[in-house]
Amino acid sequence: MVFLQYLLPQHFLSRLMFRFARIENHWVKNNFTRWFIKQYKVNLSEAEIENIEDFIHFNDFFTRSLKPSLRPISESKIISPVDGAVSQAGKIHDSQILQAKGHKYSISALIADEPFKEIQNGNFATIYLSPKDYHRIHMPCDGTLISMNYIPGDLFSVNQNTVASIDGVFARNERLVCLFDTDFGVMVFVLVGAIFVGSMQTSWEGLITPPYAKVVKNYDYKDSKINLSKGEELGRFNMGSTVIMLMPDGSPELNLEAGQVLKMGQSVVD
Repeated sequence: MVFLQYLLPQHFLSRLMFRFARIENHWVKNNFTRWFIKQYKVNLSEAEIENIEDFIHFNDFFTRSLKPSLRPISESKIISPVDGAVSQAGKIHDSQILQAKGHKYSISALIADEPFKEIQNGNFATIYLSPKDYHRIHMPCDGTLISMNYIPGDLFSVNQNTVASIDGVFARNERLVCLFDTDFGVMVFVLVGAIFVGSMQTSWEGLITPPYAKVVKNYDYKDSKINLSKGEELGRFNMGSTVIMLMPDGSPELNLEAGQVLKMGQSVVD
């Protein structure tokens, strides 16, 4: 299956999924949503809308909101930004990040730029969102948006088998790299696209992809004063994928381990 991904028309298939997920025909939308819930064991009782017939289309279901207060925001300094499972977490060593056993990649490859000195030996967490998870992304701490870069790339799957097999997959895939000024210094927050996940959006720009670009797009927010509070919605995946947090040296150490299941809002530090 990993080999086949090299042969698949990744962006074409993702464009098809983007369109299919927005079909409003009741029969198509309701039956596919029912199948999806059964296939991936989605807990719809957590959703603000529990009746699948009330969703406009499948993507409306997929990016569903949760019942108020279902994800309390910890008073901890840093929280989990998503519901998901920790792929890897720990210290960054000389700008190298652990992807999986036997696989590392560089910060510069991930962000397509030279990294700030303060994150070259900081902390990182890579969190995978499975199809059943809540797919809105929230701020892990208070921050002011500095910039965002859209980096074009592949759309490999980011499931466990692929991550363990393809070198630098997160630095090869399409992604959004967001820089925030926080109380701890500059935090780098990355949204990684994947096959059928060629659609990402943020709370300040709306839909970023599609359309797909072939060059890096830079967004400068230094004069925009975009402040986001801990727990505030940052963006969403219009299908599941992965987020990566790069915290600066001197920030609270992330108390996480591979395989740990997280809920948005829970503390990720001691």
